Amino acid sequence: MSASHSALVPEWLTAPAEANELVASVWPTSAHRVDDGSVEIAGVSVFDLRDRFGTPLYVLDEAEVRAHARRARDAFGAAAERHGIRSRVYYAGKAFLSTEVVRWVTEEGLAVDVCTRGELEVALAGGADPARLGFHGNNKSVAELERAVEVGIGSVVLDSPIEIERLAAIADRRGAVQSVLVRVRTGVHAETHAFLATAHEDQKFGFSLEGAADAVARIRELPSLCFVGLHAHIGSQIFDSAGFRESAARLVDLHAGLLAGGDIPLLNVGGGFGISYTSVDDPRPIEEIADGIVDAIADECEVRGIPMPDVACEPGRVIVGQAGVTLYEVGTVKKVTIGDERERTYVSVDGGMSDNARPALYGADFSARIVSRTSPAAPALSRVVGHHCESGDIVVDAEYLPADITPGDLLAVPATGAYCFSLASNYNYTPRPPVVAVRDGEARVIVRGETVEDLLSRDVGVAASASPTPSHGDTE
Repeated sequence: MSASHSALVPEWLTAPAEANELVASVWPTSAHRVDDGSVEIAGVSVFDLRDRFGTPLYVLDEAEVRAHARRARDAFGAAAERHGIRSRVYYAGKAFLSTEVVRWVTEEGLAVDVCTRGELEVALAGGADPARLGFHGNNKSVAELERAVEVGIGSVVLDSPIEIERLAAIADRRGAVQSVLVRVRTGVHAETHAFLATAHEDQKFGFSLEGAADAVARIRELPSLCFVGLHAHIGSQIFDSAGFRESAARLVDLHAGLLAGGDIPLLNVGGGFGISYTSVDDPRPIEEIADGIVDAIADECEVRGIPMPDVACEPGRVIVGQAGVTLYEVGTVKKVTIGDERERTYVSVDGGMSDNARPALYGADFSARIVSRTSPAAPALSRVVGHHCESGDIVVDAEYLPADITPGDLLAVPATGAYCFSLASNYNYTPRPPVVAVRDGEARVIVRGETVEDLLSRDVGVAASASPTPSHGDTE
């Protein structure tokens, strides 16, 4: 590879011998190629998915979600049991939420955390036990807190002095005693394993370590609130437990100082555990992370001679991320020459930043493969882009795809189960795709896709269309 060409390629990306392999760590376990070279997911052909539901399309492997939920539950359960305590694993609703997914994760023994009225209502509609729900957020409205107390929510994570008084008044008016946690900024932020002691304090979430003690003192003065523990979150897409160990030391130190005012049964360490988006991502197994976190808390409690509290965590994308694949159809392909002898193939698909905002928001890397066939063509440096009127509308910034990729090919981006549907928008008046669950050779819509008519119906100046235009969103 020439020096000029390598300047276009991220350091982590290497040219494969051929560009047909589905990397196991990135794709759902059930995804595989069949005799004609196309891909099946949970026994369902990508051609069947396209023909029935259109593209772009979110595909979610139900068995994969359930398996990751069980694995997280068992990992933290085993780690806690070794120390004679209990654990609770919360599914992070913000990663992906629908009534079906709520049903899957709760049936596998997970609790659910929500951070808006909408997420709360989806969780309830999905059959979640209100006592196994947690409510996050830095600006919970009076109406949201009223509803949370009304349904008997298990816990509210308090984020500010105003919220303490707001929730106390609501619970008092309803004759309830609401269990609460206090969110703490520990000053530890896991980012490429750098622990910054004072940075990242300038953010919207939680109390400082000093402010948390004052918050707990105030909560204990209010008979309508019951303080049950501390909560912290140190980042996202975290590959190991190293950052949690430092955060645990600070949390347990605060926890120990608060014990003089009464028992504290719970410590919630947050989550943000990472997944593989590309072949070089290497997150530690969830069992190793669970052991590391729980052992760290045990060590810190032993040093201080205090009883160990029960432990809660919020694994986030680990549960649903790898289970999701987004299916697109290639529209146009063109080669772009950059400077002297530098070339990149631009592959345009029928979705984009409206169905996957993470590359535009965070510079996130993803992988891609042609899934309608295999190809003997040499791998070519490619960039997968969307159909939106933005130069930053990039789905996969850099990937090696077969040089003969052509309009009509089906292309899939794996590891899109988390934060893609959740962040989807109607930019450029684009309808959001449906979500289809696949399992045991069957596919069914679990979230209906939008149509152009759906979007127009919200505009009071547009008369209802007499002849609907076909659009993806088949509710078959």
